[in-house]
Amino acid sequence: MGKKPMVRPGGRSARVQESVHAAVRELVAEVGREALTVPLVAARAGVTPSTIYRRWGDLHELLSDVAVERLRPETPPEDHGELTADLTAWAEQFLDEMSSPPGRAYLRDALLGSPDGGNAGQCSAYAAEQIDVMLARAVAREEPAPDVEAVLDRVVAPIMYRILFRPHGTDAHYARGLVASLLRAPA
Repeated sequence: MGKKPMVRPGGRSARVQESVHAAVRELVAEVGREALTVPLVAARAGVTPSTIYRRWGDLHELLSDVAVERLRPETPPEDHGELTADLTAWAEQFLDEMSSPPGRAYLRDALLGSPDGGNAGQCSAYAAEQIDVMLARAVAREEPAPDVEAVLDRVVAPIMYRILFRPHGTDAHYARGLVASLLRAPA
C-alpha cells in the first residue's frame, strides 16, 4: 500500500483524487483535522470508503498525499535579477510558508503518512526544482552558482531542521544568513 497509480489527466482516477483531496481540505476547515475519518471524507467526496482504502491505504496516507499536493509550488521562483536576491527571497518565503501553522501541519502529514519516505522525497524534489530554476538563471547571467545539492544541504536542510526541532529564532534573518554563508563559502 502507499503506492499510487499513475493518474491519467482527466481520467476517473484524476477525478477521484481531486474530489477526495477537496473533501479533505473542506472538512479540515469545517471540523478540524482531528475529526476526520475515512467514511466522513468518502461521503463528502461521493466515493465509497473502500475506494479510499484501496487507493491510499489509510487516513494517514491520504493526509500525506493531500499535504504533498498542497506543498507543491504553484509558480516558479521570482526573478530578482541576481542569484543572491533570488535565493534570499526564496529562502525567506520557504521558511515563512513551511513554519506557518498550515505549513507545519502539511510537513507533519507528509512525513507521518509516508513510511517509505516517498512523499518526503517528493517535497524535496519540489524544493530542488525551484532551486534549479534560480541556479539556471544565474548561470545564464554568467554568475557563479553552487549546485542544487549545496543549496539543499546548506539552506533547505537547516531551515527544515529548525522548523521541526528548534523553531524559536528561525526567522527571515536566519534564512538570509544561511544564503549569505552559502554564497560566501568557497566552492
